Amino acid sequence: MTLAATQNPRRMQRIALPDGEVYYRPRAPLGHAPGALMKILQDEIAWRAESIVVFGKKMMQPRLIAWYGDPGRVYTYSGLRLAPLPWTETLSAVRRHVSRACGAKFDSVLLNLYRDQRDSMGMHSDDEPELGPCPVIASVSLGEERTFVMQHRRRTDVAPLRLRLASGSLLLMKGATQHHWKHGVPKQTRPCGPRINLTFRRIV
Repeated sequence: MTLAATQNPRRMQRIALPDGEVYYRPRAPLGHAPGALMKILQDEIAWRAESIVVFGKKMMQPRLIAWYGDPGRVYTYSGLRLAPLPWTETLSAVRRHVSRACGAKFDSVLLNLYRDQRDSMGMHSDDEPELGPCPVIASVSLGEERTFVMQHRRRTDVAPLRLRLASGSLLLMKGATQHHWKHGVPKQTRPCGPRINLTFRRIV
């Protein structure tokens, strides 16, 4: 199923998913206009190209990443160990806005820079042990609109969800979502510009 948000763009909207708790807000309070925030982050974030291990094979991630957070908030996934860089003033301000909008506290953020239509995020669940049993993950999108895909991990009778993530939007995943659903951002054939995604989380 393809979802296009048609309700109040300034409120969190519950997306009807079995075995999951997901909310979407097309226009989130971020402290900056989306375009201005995109430009700031492109310039001030220490972007890195990193390799990961997938099915025992080492490969470069098809995007740039950065990991910021409180001291000691180390995050490991797919053989990659990330030690946090200290919060920038901009990221700290965005975190405050996102925390208020979601009613949750976050101590770290993973940033992804999709340079063009060839960059992507493979299907996965954010179920690493350091995120706890039912992680709360808040995802902010900036720049080019891309399709976010969610697919149930076991039920073939449940259709995948495809959501176009607007610039300045906020997606919240919580509860048992990571136990039952995978998500990703596929490559696309249509040329497009850059997109930045910030996924706020809490290391437990």
